[in-house]
Amino acid sequence: MDWQAWHDAYDLPDSWMAQRLRTVEDRIRDALDTAPPGPLTVISVCAGQGRDLIGVLADHPRRDDVRARLVELDPGNTAFAAELARSAGLTGVEVVTGDASLTDHYLGPAPADLVLVCGVFGNIVDADIERTIDTCTRLCARGGTVVWTRNRHAPDRVPVVCDWFEERGFERLWLSAPDAGFGVGAHRLTVEPGELVPGQTMFDFVGYDVLKAERADRDRTADL
Repeated sequence: MDWQAWHDAYDLPDSWMAQRLRTVEDRIRDALDTAPPGPLTVISVCAGQGRDLIGVLADHPRRDDVRARLVELDPGNTAFAAELARSAGLTGVEVVTGDASLTDHYLGPAPADLVLVCGVFGNIVDADIERTIDTCTRLCARGGTVVWTRNRHAPDRVPVVCDWFEERGFERLWLSAPDAGFGVGAHRLTVEPGELVPGQTMFDFVGYDVLKAERADRDRTADL
């Protein structure tokens, strides 16, 4: 998968990706608008080109309050994100090229006021989704918000994702409509966060295309 070319659909205003991006940006604005005064910490897991957070911060009143760490493996995407932040004058945005599944990358900013887990859950297996949500109880501060995405293709895992968040002390703030064409959610942590343990791996980023092919193979085998 060419993850730099994958982002090109964001430039098509009517694409589902552009619509999802705008929805995620709205949730980010809500989190910033309702956060208490003072410094704010943001973590973005698998940040891609950082368009969601940087696009909001560029003209947001709280922009200078934010210290953000964006972690992304693809160096082309991190270069894009770093230039986007530089062009917007966002000196508080740090872009890290590295494996976003490793907890070590978040030891400084965690627990954060806002955690973005966008473009992750549709590319990993269910057990890793649950493990990542479990880790969010350590990445996120009490009263902080996790904004997440997941496709709604069959089998639709969005309801299960909500259950997993809520079983761990998160309160549902917002969820996109089932017919939106994508899933976007926002959950607030209502309990004290646990301690983030270094050297842990949250997930194995398999890729949606690989997972889809594996499901198709299983379905074909089941029909034999």
